[in-house]
Amino acid sequence: MRARLRSFGAFACDFVIGDDWRGGAVIAVALGVTAVLAHGQRVNAWWLLPACVIAALGWSLRHATARKP
Repeated sequence: MRARLRSFGAFACDFVIGDDWRGGAVIAVALGVTAVLAHGQRVNAWWLLPACVIAALGWSLRHATARKP
């Protein structure tokens, strides 16, 4: 049972984070901010998460395609 939980945890981590941990961190923060705005402040914040996903994708692509000296 412990090995299965460890395997699932490794899969989930690899699936969420992937090759770039910064993208996963941006999305996690965006989810938290969206939740705080929507439930705590009663703001209609549905637009924040898609905007952060697009920004994280652009940031990740720019980082991946940057020329290395």
